[in-house]
Amino acid sequence: MSKIFKSLLLAIVVIGAFLLLMPTKVRPVAWAPQPAPSLTSGIFAENRRLQGMERVGAVDIDGPEALLLENDDTLITGLHDGRLISTSLDGKSRKVLADTGGRPLGLARHPNGLLVIADAVKGLLSLDAQGRLVALTTEAGGVPFGFTDDVVIDKPGHYAYFSDASSRFGYGHDGEAVIEHGGDGRLLRYDFQSGKTTVVLDKLEFANGVAMGPDDAYVLVNETGAYRISRYWLTGPKAGTHDLFIDNLPGLPDNLSFNGHDRFWVALYAPRNALLDGTAAHPFVRKMIVRAMTVLPKPVEKRGFVLGLDLEGKVIANLQDGSSDSYAPITTVREYGDWLYFGSLKAQHMARLPLGKALQ
Repeated sequence: MSKIFKSLLLAIVVIGAFLLLMPTKVRPVAWAPQPAPSLTSGIFAENRRLQGMERVGAVDIDGPEALLLENDDTLITGLHDGRLISTSLDGKSRKVLADTGGRPLGLARHPNGLLVIADAVKGLLSLDAQGRLVALTTEAGGVPFGFTDDVVIDKPGHYAYFSDASSRFGYGHDGEAVIEHGGDGRLLRYDFQSGKTTVVLDKLEFANGVAMGPDDAYVLVNETGAYRISRYWLTGPKAGTHDLFIDNLPGLPDNLSFNGHDRFWVALYAPRNALLDGTAAHPFVRKMIVRAMTVLPKPVEKRGFVLGLDLEGKVIANLQDGSSDSYAPITTVREYGDWLYFGSLKAQHMARLPLGKALQ
């Protein structure tokens, strides 16, 4: 037997042992996703409508995930290193507001002026005008938050609704959580008056972006791992029940926002992956994929992808850009005035696009 053949055989044995035996905490659950919608025709057909974005705010920043526009000229965002910063639209001025020591992913302004932060590592936080950072809550129902993701506040400022993407997997392990499909995500509610935190919905598949509906009638939450948006009713005859706002999305929904009138915007981290969908019913194979991901790049396509939805969950805008220099992944999209503003977990700046172009 030649040395080359022996070496090749040894490599095959080592790789096979690695894929079959390497310890992992991931326990994949079998499920059956619907066939992915077409990206070549129909309402999700590929396009380049996100091309021509302009950079906005500070540049050379790392991962401006969430963003708020205030006073029409100041952007607030959270960065990978834990800092919260404010920046002028032209990027000429910036200020560090605080350092959470974690990873701020969601931002909302309370009517009393507090900046409320969903921090993946530290939980739900608040920052006052004097720069005091306070931990509001870190657990619900005796279960600590594993991956606090996004937050929104109702109009009276009574409650904050926020997501715990996964109680088993922390920040940086989103891929494992999505592949496991264990349904350990939660939609939570924090009461600013009592300080209590309650579970609104559980068994969610990587609970991500959160948005209030018109007149605070309901709250929406993205389920990244199930390609859908769930709705929990807060008022009316359906109060206390939940249903699906939209199902079988063409990608992995990340953050979610409401323009306050008639539109929701959904940032899709990436299009669906045929390998992950095709192995959904085969936990053993998906566990091998998890092991492979420790040494190989995640099978994620780089594509800027945003959807606009009306109040009935109907798609009214399909914005994409799969070019090599696209602003991607887009993980946050918010409508302010005549512009759509974008943030990204991995980009080095924020961006915007004229609203008119998005709604053509």
